[in-house]
Amino acid sequence: MQTTHRLFNLAFPLTVRLAVAGALWLVAYQALPFLSEYLAYRALGLDPSSQLGSAVGFFLYDVPKILLLLSLIVFMIGIVRSFFSPEQTRKVLGGKREGVGNVMAAGLGIVTPFCSCSAVPLFLGFVESGIPLGVTFSFLIASPMINEVAVVMLLGLFGWRVAALYITTGLLIAILAGWVIGRLRLERWVEEWVYQVKVGDAGLDEKQSLAGRVSCAWEAVRDIVGKVWPYVMVGIAVGAAIHGYVPEDFMVGLMGRDAWWSVPAAVALGIPMYSNAAGIIPIVQALMEKGAALGTVLAFMMAVIGLSLPEMIILRKVLKVQLIAVFVGVVGAGIVVTGYLFNLVV
Repeated sequence: MQTTHRLFNLAFPLTVRLAVAGALWLVAYQALPFLSEYLAYRALGLDPSSQLGSAVGFFLYDVPKILLLLSLIVFMIGIVRSFFSPEQTRKVLGGKREGVGNVMAAGLGIVTPFCSCSAVPLFLGFVESGIPLGVTFSFLIASPMINEVAVVMLLGLFGWRVAALYITTGLLIAILAGWVIGRLRLERWVEEWVYQVKVGDAGLDEKQSLAGRVSCAWEAVRDIVGKVWPYVMVGIAVGAAIHGYVPEDFMVGLMGRDAWWSVPAAVALGIPMYSNAAGIIPIVQALMEKGAALGTVLAFMMAVIGLSLPEMIILRKVLKVQLIAVFVGVVGAGIVVTGYLFNLVV
């Protein structure tokens, strides 16, 4: 078996195998509308105009679509991540002043999107490197909020305009919130032991081969998709129920442009929720199809992704409650303002 696999690798170079895999992915993605309609309305015999038929059709189309998009973007980001490590990120930001440092940190937060479980070691490493507190927060805000999964799924579901708005506003929130926190001089609300910790360097191999980077990216696909697919299923199931059964007039009244209180209510609802982009975006899609305002649903999504309760619990290890409250308040206010602006201009 190993000999056969080795001969296959020799017969077909890595670039050829990647090209074939990309072509197969594209064929599968293009076939989804036909396959989902065939399963829902022919194999299962459901009426597409019925509530159940509409919900099942939504579910059968969105599950494979989102899993395919998720696999592709995680693979691509896995390649990008092979060029970055937390240590390299710290070196880039080390010695940068506030302002320029906030902009650079937010930008690096996009291309080095670490998960919530990385928040504490990243924070410790940044503090040890002498990076200002506000610059550190710009990175910690941008990294989860401008989520690579969210960007690609928004692009696939809503188009480049919504995806670009999401990236731009997320960047602005991360830059401004980090700058405000830096101006407040809140270092006294960082746990004392943090400043005594020494974090070593263990960077990635910058000379790693293409095969090694592809291997790392494939492992990332197996790991991440293997963990989040249940959230995808649940999120799409909720979205399908909204799509099929919730009346449009009800959602317009609850989350439409005319409900002035809908944006802060959406942010308040999103902060304590625990989900990820893969689980929340199908719900966002269903809400918008039912007449919810773009600014309101984006504010809800940003609150869920950028201010998740698990991340707050993890950060409590290194931050005092007062600083966490300021962090949530500043970022939450930025998200609310963004939601109102979107509802006014889009």
